[in-house]
Amino acid sequence: MKKFNKASAAVAIAISGLLLAGCSSSGNDGSGALKIGSLLPETGNLAFLGPPEFAGIDLAIQDINAAGGVLGKDVEHLRGDSGDTSSDIAQQTADAHIAAGVGAIIGAASSGVSLTVIDKITTAGIVQMSPANTSPTLSDYADDGYYFRTAPSDTFQGAVLGQLMAKNGAKNAVFLTMDDAYGVGLSKYARAAFTGTSTDIVYDPQAAEFAADVAKAKAAKPDAIAIIGFEETTKILTELIKQGIGPKNVKTYLVDGNLSGGAYKDLPAGVMTGVKATLPGVYTDGELRARLLAVDPALEDFSYAPESYDATILIALAAEQAGKTDGQSIRDNLISVSSGGTKCTTFADCKALIAAGTDIDYDGVSGPIDFAANGDPSKATMGVYEYTANDAYVPRPEQFISGDVPAGE
Repeated sequence: MKKFNKASAAVAIAISGLLLAGCSSSGNDGSGALKIGSLLPETGNLAFLGPPEFAGIDLAIQDINAAGGVLGKDVEHLRGDSGDTSSDIAQQTADAHIAAGVGAIIGAASSGVSLTVIDKITTAGIVQMSPANTSPTLSDYADDGYYFRTAPSDTFQGAVLGQLMAKNGAKNAVFLTMDDAYGVGLSKYARAAFTGTSTDIVYDPQAAEFAADVAKAKAAKPDAIAIIGFEETTKILTELIKQGIGPKNVKTYLVDGNLSGGAYKDLPAGVMTGVKATLPGVYTDGELRARLLAVDPALEDFSYAPESYDATILIALAAEQAGKTDGQSIRDNLISVSSGGTKCTTFADCKALIAAGTDIDYDGVSGPIDFAANGDPSKATMGVYEYTANDAYVPRPEQFISGDVPAGE
């Protein structure tokens, strides 16, 4: 458990191959400008999540710097790719960020990727904050208090998914689960919340084909199928359709890792209509969506953009309150700026309160966060979405759930 009391650049600086393998210190004394490194998917099996997450960071930094920056200096964004667990891209990016003296790293999107670099980042005395990690494994990871996330643990998403399937009438469900910390954890809590009979089929996300896995699913004669995966979901859906248990035949559910506006456009016309999915966070609409599109007009998905925005703001507020920009100072102020004080909802307003000596409680565009002692958000919203076409889904606001995040086992 964590023991510590936690809390646009004009041009994003591209990571350029600075490698410092085995580095144990960032060399940041806290007196310079706040540098935030990103460790998010430009490549790999979650690459569709990269654009909204980068846009969220860049929009937040625009707002921070428009309000005078942190401690009178503009915040710098050092952009970096995380790849996925099949490559060592995340290791290279983490090394480059450590060498550059960042105070915090935002990422990874994948829980599995975060688990490959968390030791390197946190032992260097740098805050790691993920906008999208949901694996319960990370809740009690021994990280000396340096790891945080703005997305809730899958104890919450799992409970909502399992209850949703049961509420929709499912009695015999199959869970097609990718074999990693994210997939196994989410499936565990979804099946625990599901009131009927369930079959868990764990698959290799790097497999060339999924015929055998789908055959096992078909043999279970399910009335509902949940796919807990990433980009391989398109191949799985294709095989489900081929074997006669696609979304037109069996109620199908997706999750945050495979809810996408563009991934399924080439499947048979209309096959995704009615498919439901869960996604942590409030719905990104209105002004926030317009502002994100101004940052990146090519955005198709908005998943985890609010959480990325809030991660950036929280890091900046923690540094502002600490009066220093190093990782330890940021770490020691993150819980304080996220809970328990006077509520504020913009960096500018929160910064003014800090200057006046007021204890603040930042409530962000993703909702209240209130970091717990282990760096997890203690409050969250879980959204439910439904596909209206292969490349379009809409929120079902009446099914959104907000509240305290359940503790894991």
